[in-house]
Formats: sequence, C-alpha cells, structure tokens
Amino acid sequence: MAISNKSTGTTVTLPGVSVQFVGVGLVGFGITGGLAWALIADLPAVMAGLALYAVAMAVALAGLAASFPHRVIGLCNVATILRLTLVSVLCAALVASHPPDWAMFWVALLAFALDGVDGWLARREGRASAFGARFDMEVDSLLALLLALLAWQSGSVGAYVIILGLPRYIFWAAQVPFPWLNGALPERFSRKVVCVVQIAALLLALLPPVAPLLASLCVGLAAVALVWSFWLDVRVLREARV
Repeated sequence: MAISNKSTGTTVTLPGVSVQFVGVGLVGFGITGGLAWALIADLPAVMAGLALYAVAMAVALAGLAASFPHRVIGLCNVATILRLTLVSVLCAALVASHPPDWAMFWVALLAFALDGVDGWLARREGRASAFGARFDMEVDSLLALLLALLAWQSGSVGAYVIILGLPRYIFWAAQVPFPWLNGALPERFSRKVVCVVQIAALLLALLPPVAPLLASLCVGLAAVALVWSFWLDVRVLREARV
C-alpha cells in the first residue's frame, strides 16, 4: 500500500496490516519467552506460555484479516498485544512447578493496569474498531481465567474462585443452543464496574500475604456481582430476540 507525503512529494509504502500485526506479534513472542524465562526458568512452563500466545495471536490475526478497517494497526492494538504477552507469562506460571508468587502478582497487576489504555489509544488515534474491542475483550477473559486458576493454585481460596474466570466462556458456549445470545449489547457502565471488581478480587486473592477469609469474602462478593451483570445481559438479549 502506498501513500503520498505532500510535504516532501515522496511516496511511502506501508506494509499491510496483517504484516504489521505479525511483525509486532513476533516481537511480543520474544518478550513473552524472555520474560517468562527470566521470572520462572522452567522450560515446559515457558513453552506453555508461548503456545498460548501463538494460538491467541493466530486467532486474532484471522479476525484482523477479516474485518480490520484501518491501514495501520496503531498503538492501540500494540498495547493489547503487550497485555497478551503478560497474560501468556501468567499461563507459564500456572504450569510451573514453583511459580514466583510476588513476581506473578506484579505481572498480573501490570496487565490489569494496562486495561483501558488500548481503548484510550484507539479513540485518540481514531482507530477504534470492532476487531480491537473484541481483541481487548478476549485478552481480558484470558486474564480473568488465568488469575482465577492461579488464585486456586495458591491455596488462598477454594475451587469456587474459578467461577470468576468462566462466565465469558460459558456465555460463548451457550450461544450454540441459544443463538440469540450472540446479539449486540448496549453500553452499560455497571458492566465495566463489575469487570473491574472481578479482576481486583482475583488480584487480591493472588496477593501472597492476603488472609484467606478476606480473599474468600471478596471473591464471593465479586462472583455475586458478576452473575448479576451477566443475568442483566441475558435478559436484554432475550427481550430483543426476534
């Protein structure tokens, strides 16, 4: 793809968005492997993290090639890829025999803190897209699932914490028998608040010195809020079905 630079009279050739995405993805692959090895130094665990990253990027690439409307991927999608590298490191920690608790907490906290940066960048750059929103949502879902599994693995809370990591995937699976669940949902501020509460509760449960009673209480309250939020969405979609 070629574009003209009016100030210099030259033509600059830009790679296709798929090529850009793959290029940034390869850098992210290296970051994932390097960071996972530096923090965990467990080869099978690092390979598991890299496998998750590669599969997620391959799925995202297919979505980008099918529907991305812009000529460049933008910093917004670069930020989401960066978050995916951190999520993949958490996957490596889940598989590791002795994951470093504090290091994984800081990695998880950084992944959480960067949430919203990609959306802000997309609006600032004028590159908002349905692909970018979906990519961000799926990375959020992976983060929640891995945090829930890590919290359970740490022993701070019981297996019920996994409830906080499953709603997105249960909702997706339910679309097979109930196709109307795949309808468009209106923006709802409370949904965003509940997502923040969900991840915050999981981070608290993952915090090494947290008291099990406090972790259980926060996880329980977050689970109630999450079920309530999903029920609101299901009710809206049910009422809107044709």
